[in-house]
Amino acid sequence: MFAIVSPEKIQLPPGAVLRMPATWQEYQSLCQQRGDSSIPRLKYRDGEVLLMSPLPKHGRDASLIADIIKALLDAKQLEYDSFTPVTMELPEESGIESDYCFYIENWQAVSGKERIDWRIDSPPDLVLEIDVTSYSDVNDYLPYCVPEVWLFHKQLAIYHLTSTQYSLQSHSRYFPKIDLQALILQYQQIAYERNTSAAIRQLRQALSQ
Repeated sequence: MFAIVSPEKIQLPPGAVLRMPATWQEYQSLCQQRGDSSIPRLKYRDGEVLLMSPLPKHGRDASLIADIIKALLDAKQLEYDSFTPVTMELPEESGIESDYCFYIENWQAVSGKERIDWRIDSPPDLVLEIDVTSYSDVNDYLPYCVPEVWLFHKQLAIYHLTSTQYSLQSHSRYFPKIDLQALILQYQQIAYERNTSAAIRQLRQALSQ
């Protein structure tokens, strides 16, 4: 299968990433052309558009790790809101679609909202990105001042926003006592050997003890 990007059709082979020069208006046109579909993923930055057609592994890992985050939050009895997929846009500057975003400390800021204005509303407290094809970049979230970003590529990298840049951290500010790297790999193995529901069920049982 060949990559096709035209006014009539957008088609990418699974796992493909396509980068091309584009204006903000051209990026918006591609988003409109794609319609309600979530494929391909689209990203705008620095006068270029990146298109990515995710592999099944991408969606499976995103679902699993998001469910792990929810189980951990529930175990701590923390209230939160989560969204997927969600398009974050700052006109003429940035457009990105995170795999999952979580409002934890600021869940009340978006409670009941059908639309979020990224210029004035609070950013997510935590964003999850799965990187199978080298499409993701933690710095994509700098314009939005997202406090914590998880980037998963075979293993987990946790980034905290410090001043004007992201720094790699060993722990999440929300789960400081948990070795998330080991935990995710443990339950990912269960999910791949059996299924996601078995992995999350075992995790919730472990947390309840």
